[in-house]
Amino acid sequence: MAYWLGFDGGGTKTDCVVLNAAQEIVSTGHGGPANALRAGFDAAFVSLGQAAAEALRAANLQPGDITGVCAGLAGAGQRSVVRRMIVFLTHEFSHAVVKVTTDHEIALEAAAGDGPGVVLIAGTGSAAYGRNAGGATARSGGYGPRIGDEGSAYDIGRRAVAAVARTRDMDAPVTLLAEMIPAALETPDWDDLMQRIMKNPDEIFPKLFPAVVEAANAEDSAAKEILFTAAIGLGNLAMTVVRRLKLRDQEFQLVKVGGVFGRCQTLDALLDSVLRSGAPRATISRLEISPAVGAARIAARLAGSSTQAATHGD
Repeated sequence: MAYWLGFDGGGTKTDCVVLNAAQEIVSTGHGGPANALRAGFDAAFVSLGQAAAEALRAANLQPGDITGVCAGLAGAGQRSVVRRMIVFLTHEFSHAVVKVTTDHEIALEAAAGDGPGVVLIAGTGSAAYGRNAGGATARSGGYGPRIGDEGSAYDIGRRAVAAVARTRDMDAPVTLLAEMIPAALETPDWDDLMQRIMKNPDEIFPKLFPAVVEAANAEDSAAKEILFTAAIGLGNLAMTVVRRLKLRDQEFQLVKVGGVFGRCQTLDALLDSVLRSGAPRATISRLEISPAVGAARIAARLAGSSTQAATHGD
């Protein structure tokens, strides 16, 4: 029996899936952040190892039973990340064909297989990625918090803290976020909050997304403006890919992926309006399966191709 392993590793968590030869999910596992550019390589290795160990244990399998591994990782657009991750995974799964790619590639595989489609990803970070019927691909975003990540949980949390800072400086109207952010982080002291942000912004900013949603639902103007800006930013990421691939007048799947979606009706409605205006014939939906399943399917294809090549060589 052949088994394949797929990873979906982001800035907050890692999901792992084991598929069998019938393309059935045998087991799943979970770990911490696996974006090596944000969490560091050691932490990313631990997260991947934890997720794999949990999935293998649940399936009563050993690493040697795995014949193909694909890891879709945030940060894998950097060649240095890909190289080090391949070395790690090849060591862990010595009998497997190993591929390391981006999280948006495995999301597109899960959403559209090998057909045309666009995935809009918004979790800790944000990006859009797509493919047209001719096989051409395009990407927008995915450059990290210092350059982009518009509409991500990180970006929304950062804007929320900035709104409170403006309130403290008397340059903006009072916002509910001034009370909700310290409560969400159990940090009543502003100076302590600033120190925590400077020490580890990746830990603080994404956690504030639910507070912004709650404030917006209470009609807080600052929170609503933040979510409006997020919707426009995310819509622009997707529409950039649509334009590059000349998909505006085509029928295709436009799939939203990540923890930002499905949490706030206001944000989702605004974003869908932007997407429909730029891609009127697209079918807009949320991804119903884990991107880790897409990664495992890629691993299965790679393992199959490797087996065929070896057989042909014999």
